[in-house]
Amino acid sequence: MLCGGNSEPQLTQKTHTCIRSLHFHSAPSQPTDPKPKTLQRNHQTPPPAATLQNQHRLPPPPRLNHPSIAAQLTMYRDVSACNTYNYGDALYWDARYIQEGGSFDWYQRYSALRPFARKYIPTSSRILMVGCGNAVMSEDMVKDGYEDIMNIDISSVAIDMMRRKYEHIPQLKYLQMDVKDMSFFPDESFDAVVDKGTLDSLMCGASAPISAAQMLGEVSRLLKPGGIYMLITYGDPTVRIPHLSRPVYNWKTELYIIPRPGFQRPAGSTSAKSYLEPVPTTEKGLLPAGFIMEDPDSHFVYVCRKMDETTDLIHVPSYPLTADVL
Repeated sequence: MLCGGNSEPQLTQKTHTCIRSLHFHSAPSQPTDPKPKTLQRNHQTPPPAATLQNQHRLPPPPRLNHPSIAAQLTMYRDVSACNTYNYGDALYWDARYIQEGGSFDWYQRYSALRPFARKYIPTSSRILMVGCGNAVMSEDMVKDGYEDIMNIDISSVAIDMMRRKYEHIPQLKYLQMDVKDMSFFPDESFDAVVDKGTLDSLMCGASAPISAAQMLGEVSRLLKPGGIYMLITYGDPTVRIPHLSRPVYNWKTELYIIPRPGFQRPAGSTSAKSYLEPVPTTEKGLLPAGFIMEDPDSHFVYVCRKMDETTDLIHVPSYPLTADVL
């Protein structure tokens, strides 16, 4: 789940001390996991393989000559169970997929994300699914009419497993690849890139901002003008917009906030808030002061459209975002 852009991360952005932890939801092949806890909550991911608990640590970050720069880089990292689990390490994922088997979808199932996919990504699009793992999201998208999905993951174990599972479905292709270096693909190869937790995994690494800049630089390079990068993440705008708003990407971003699977509004709630409406943000892309999420463990969907001087929004495909597509 990584890339190969050469742009350096901006170090003048306001740093953060957000504490997060990753989680997943099981696919239909296994009992539903009702525990989408994130952020400062006490949710734990399944334990990694014992052999990885004290081994195979990520390589140390590059040496930095100025201590203030090193401090800023550290503060850009998502601090959490990431200190224990090496989410950016292929060896971690290989061992995990061998140990667990089955299928798992991180954060949200396609049924919850379908309205956003159908609004912003036409079914004829050439799609890149980064950090596909062993999720069934791509399969569900094909069942929904999507015609061409290239799936990549840093884990050769996951890719081999998924190739065998879907060898009879020509719309799904699988390649082992590090999202920090996707030079295998030419510029402007894809109409859309979908990321469900991969950037989050990189944000657990010691060199998180550098890894994030490399991945996002590659995503930008691979998108066609007018193309969509759809990021599903636990990261709120204070910790994701500094990465997504870099001028070099020239992305126009819309934000949606959706509750964790299984969330129910409290009895007697009179809220008329729709999860299918984009969330208004400040000029800097942040949530307005006093904004309250109904579900504190919500997930954030950033829809980033690649703009350039030839992009004409009037002719960019867009479809109604309504509840009847759920």
